[in-house]
Amino acid sequence: MHSATTRPERPATARGAVAIITNRRGELLLHLREDLPNIAWPAHWSLLGGGADEGESPTETVVRELDEEAGLVRRNLTELFEFRDEHGSGQLISFFASDWDGDETTLPLAEGVKLQFFAPEHLGILTIPPFIRGGIHRYLAARPA
Repeated sequence: MHSATTRPERPATARGAVAIITNRRGELLLHLREDLPNIAWPAHWSLLGGGADEGESPTETVVRELDEEAGLVRRNLTELFEFRDEHGSGQLISFFASDWDGDETTLPLAEGVKLQFFAPEHLGILTIPPFIRGGIHRYLAARPA
């Protein structure tokens, strides 16, 4: 039986994808965002990644963003989990894991101020968006010792 009224369709959730990139020492590659008023989380350390283009899967998004932002090519990319940016854009963010052992200062940074590897024990002193910090903690807690 059909109802006389129909519910309006909810708008699609905005999506994004980021990559937790580690080196052989277990350090994480973070990206210092510019201090601009028109971007999400200005002057915060974050992971490489960004918003999905229309019709783009989370995997396609993270592969494109890694290339656009730092010239990194997909390597051992594993989808981990999703986390919502509750205090910022509201986007549902897919987290991925990858590894890379190069010198981050040689990467062609197209956005932001700098890239730097940090040991997990030093993350507490950095200004990191809450959803990124939460995703990193979840990743670190599940990672084999």
